[in-house]
Amino acid sequence: MAMRVLSGIQSTGNLHLGNYLGAIRNWVEGQSRYENYLFVADLHAITVPHKPEELAANTYTLAALYLACGLDLKHSTIFIQSHVPAHSELTWLFNCITPLNWLEDMIQFKEKAVKQGENVSVGLLDYPVLMASDILLYQPDKVPVGEDQKQHLEITRDIAARFNYQFARENPVLKLPEPLIRAEGARVMSLTDGTKKMSKSDPSELSRINLLDTPDQIQQKIKRCKTDPIRGLVFDDPERPECNNLLTLYMLLSGKTKQEVAAECQDMGWGQFKPLLTETTIAALKPIQDKYNEVMADKGYLESVLRDGKQKAAAIANDTLSKVKTALGYSVPL
Repeated sequence: MAMRVLSGIQSTGNLHLGNYLGAIRNWVEGQSRYENYLFVADLHAITVPHKPEELAANTYTLAALYLACGLDLKHSTIFIQSHVPAHSELTWLFNCITPLNWLEDMIQFKEKAVKQGENVSVGLLDYPVLMASDILLYQPDKVPVGEDQKQHLEITRDIAARFNYQFARENPVLKLPEPLIRAEGARVMSLTDGTKKMSKSDPSELSRINLLDTPDQIQQKIKRCKTDPIRGLVFDDPERPECNNLLTLYMLLSGKTKQEVAAECQDMGWGQFKPLLTETTIAALKPIQDKYNEVMADKGYLESVLRDGKQKAAAIANDTLSKVKTALGYSVPL
């Protein structure tokens, strides 16, 4: 029986190359080896200020992009997080057994809380408990995570272990999932600062290439991305983070090996390399964009995929939730 994998991405606007190369492409390449449950994390999307009029549209855009990127329904169940109420209910149950200091120590909370100041919400603090519920509901064997998310998986394992120890010591209810980490492309950096991760929350659109950007937009962003005055392009020079990032992007999008790219680009200047990266990026994204437009043009198909996904996901999630509630001593609903 195939191992189960669970992952999700927030529905806050367009996906960018960091999401694709760091997560989705890895899901697609490995999907036939696993039983995959992949969701659109719309509950997480409101932990920061959001526009209600855009939330549903962003959610459907992301679901369509999952399909456009090559997720195959023979291997993958795609669903929307808020369509399965067990996510919210299990989060409350876990809130009651999770120590506050575990959440206050989370790096992402500290970073985002600084930005939000005194308006920081309980939801932002509680984000890791919701993430633990997302994961543990489906009893996955593996969870694909980038290096920056390992702390979230660790707290998920801690919550599961604490629950099993306190309430299900003889017959553990929750499986402790393992991280599924792929080194290459796990961290795609910003086009405006090679020391920061490419992010949807960066206020500058120039910092990222979105999967639905037009060829003109891609060309402008690469033309204006941060570089250095040194001729000859090399990987892994800590003094040249932008150079390493752009070469890595080229390597991942072209399908060439690191050695091939290093040899090809060692004598290049930026004036020669940027058009090459532009052409490669446009070519790599065209099939995704074509498939996306096809999916969005057939609303009935997309809705049927998400309806089926919800039913399959809910069956597993509700079973886990029921076992958790039984272990906690709840009465059975009449």
